[in-house]
Amino acid sequence: MRDDPERKCIVTGQSGPRAGLIRFGLGPEAQVVPDVLGRLPGRGFYVSADRKAIETAAKKGLFARAARKPVTVPDGLADVVETQMARRVVDLISLARKAGEAVTGYEKVKDWLVKDKARILVQASDGSERGKSKLHPPGGSETFIGCLTAQELGLAFGREHAIHGALAAGGLTTRVVEEAARLAGLRGNIGGRPAGRDTKDA
Repeated sequence: MRDDPERKCIVTGQSGPRAGLIRFGLGPEAQVVPDVLGRLPGRGFYVSADRKAIETAAKKGLFARAARKPVTVPDGLADVVETQMARRVVDLISLARKAGEAVTGYEKVKDWLVKDKARILVQASDGSERGKSKLHPPGGSETFIGCLTAQELGLAFGREHAIHGALAAGGLTTRVVEEAARLAGLRGNIGGRPAGRDTKDA
């Protein structure tokens, strides 16, 4: 496991690994800017990867308090962060696809699951529950991602839409899981899947 230094959320006051937080920086005119890649220079402010936490920070002036000076918070900051995080997850899955570490399509995904090649099952949040229930995540924790829409998942695979996807083990997959967990927090979906009775083995 990577050594991930902890940072404190300016809303909750709780410290945690950076993987569960969103970093914000300040632009040239003291405007609050999301820094989902964690690359902006200067001092950063961390907020839990949670829509309500970001909205609270914006409404209650917590960014200004953390910066110890007046700042400008753009309207719809949580929406901006969500959009950037969704793009980040899509881009990472796309990279995994190009590296041969990701597939889409019911039959291909089922084949990977049967052959134990799939490390992660990815399914569109707006896909048919009946169709999705025919495939089950691999054993273990954090093996399911369900926070992307069919359009977003399709974008990752270079098509109009996609419902099912699978990721093989690898460094890219680890990053996808981390970023998807943050996106799930922003979308009010922990990324897990309701525990239901398996009616059909994949």
